[in-house]
Amino acid sequence: MNTSSTPPIRLDFYYQQIKTIILARQNPITGLLPASTAITAHGDYTDAWVRDNVYSILAVWGLALAYRKLDHDHGRTYELEHSVVKLMRGLLFAMMRQSHKVEKFKHTQSLLDGLHAKYNTATGDIVVGDDEWGHLQLDATSIFLLMLAQMTASGLSIIFTLDEVNFVQNLVYYIGRAYRTPDFGIWERGNKINHGSAELNASS
Repeated sequence: MNTSSTPPIRLDFYYQQIKTIILARQNPITGLLPASTAITAHGDYTDAWVRDNVYSILAVWGLALAYRKLDHDHGRTYELEHSVVKLMRGLLFAMMRQSHKVEKFKHTQSLLDGLHAKYNTATGDIVVGDDEWGHLQLDATSIFLLMLAQMTASGLSIIFTLDEVNFVQNLVYYIGRAYRTPDFGIWERGNKINHGSAELNASS
């Protein structure tokens, strides 16, 4: 353990970077992160993509793990860990609002019954209709589940109630039923011709 009362310079540098680049953009209510601050002809990138949120918060979680090794972390471990918990629970709440789709998809494997791939950053609500976006992106749901398990194993308390436990278990069944189902993949466009037709993706 590091017994110094001052955090190492390198950790402090990473902390300032994460505060400026990531946490400054975290919504104070939902805990979600916008993919960007841009609104262009190609779309509104201020929405919260599931995949982008999980990958972004990994930097925060990793730094929290590093700060755990210090005796005097100036409260940064607590701050960083709870920023991670807030985001993961924000994604969980957004998905739980679509729990009916999870149950339906297990029986239909229909593209229109998949969980949405992005949500409103400020509210966690859906932002486009079922047929207006390539929502079925199994890799996004899978990376959320994988990191939820890893973060829980590291000691973070993300799941609080039995209802949440049951929903996460249902997500596992959802992925288990769908791993051979053509989806829109990590690029959200389906096949390489970019016509929006789903295909079996290695990324999923």
